Amino acid sequence: MNIPTKRRVFEILQTGRDQDRVSIAFDFFIAFIVFLNLFATLFETFDQSRPYLPYLRGIELVTSCIFAAEYILRLWTAEYLYPRKGKLRAKLSFAGSFFGVIDLLSFLPYFLPVVFPMGIVTFRMFRVVRIFRLFRINTYYDAFNVITDVLRDKRDQIFSSVCILLILIVAASLVMYSLEHQVQPDKFQNAFSGIWWAVSTLLTVGYGDIYPVTNAGQLVGIVIAFLGVGTVAIPTGIISAGFVEQYTRLKSMADYSGETDIRFISLMVGEGHPWENLQVRDLPLPPGMILAVIRRGKQTIVPRGNIRLMTGDRMVFGAEGVAGEEGITLKELRLRESHPWVGKGIRDLDISRQTLIVLVRREQKLLIPNGSSVLRAGDELVLYTKRDVRDSVEIEV
Repeated sequence: MNIPTKRRVFEILQTGRDQDRVSIAFDFFIAFIVFLNLFATLFETFDQSRPYLPYLRGIELVTSCIFAAEYILRLWTAEYLYPRKGKLRAKLSFAGSFFGVIDLLSFLPYFLPVVFPMGIVTFRMFRVVRIFRLFRINTYYDAFNVITDVLRDKRDQIFSSVCILLILIVAASLVMYSLEHQVQPDKFQNAFSGIWWAVSTLLTVGYGDIYPVTNAGQLVGIVIAFLGVGTVAIPTGIISAGFVEQYTRLKSMADYSGETDIRFISLMVGEGHPWENLQVRDLPLPPGMILAVIRRGKQTIVPRGNIRLMTGDRMVFGAEGVAGEEGITLKELRLRESHPWVGKGIRDLDISRQTLIVLVRREQKLLIPNGSSVLRAGDELVLYTKRDVRDSVEIEV
């Protein structure tokens, strides 16, 4: 099957396509360019770099041009990244996204001084944002994704602890200002001087440029120092616990293997499906169910958190098998044209109360049945029943 040029360019640009060798090679090439650009930027600050300045400037020019070309290509293929938006809206969405801004700032500061020579110092400061391009390299490992997931999951607890810390900082600064301003007005000139002292004390930094000299001020300083240890430990403990939970969740597949019977089902993302264009990390999966793999055309994709689902993707889910001596027996029934259930609503069927239609499969689509659902010839029904059903086949659960 011939893939359009724009679509192929988009696939190459996407990070983490394990089955696409060209895409993998491009990812490593961009990673090398990022490190080369950062090396030139850092080495340029050393006195020993003066004999090599022409080469360093050449490296910076070439790498900035590569960054610019990559940005233009990503902007050109943005409609595939945001398939549910129009071409213009897709380009604007990419340009305003986090990585879109980072990609733009990775090369723009190099060319802006040519247009605005007076702002060369300011523009050179923006070169530091190139280091954020390393986030793209991390797509293979999910380390930074784990950080963002933890911060998002624990945002309420972190916000509460930060509020407590801010209250202590303001209170400590005002108390210390009132105690020390008369004795050393050059050190505690205003409330902000007290805030600087409170931050360095609560965070156990202690620069030593500002410190209390009165007995009352020193006593308050001791109390604030002890409070700082406990206050800083609260958000630290929350984030640490979040990391443990997140990595435990990521290892759930490994925990299943060898000891637990896993059953797999597949689901296709059709056009207009509520999961279309969602990232894997945002899928509302119930506890105990995992997304094992994504099939996209002839490719098999590992479902990392930042992978975005597209129309036509087939997802394979795994869940723990039902344990117990009795077990649960499901039966599969395919309706032929002569079957008496064809053309009837489920609520009109003459079936026992011990029989339940769990699922209806119709033309590769899975339907959740309700009383008004009308059965058709060719439908495949999954039944839970303790009775024998003619033409049905047992399914092991």
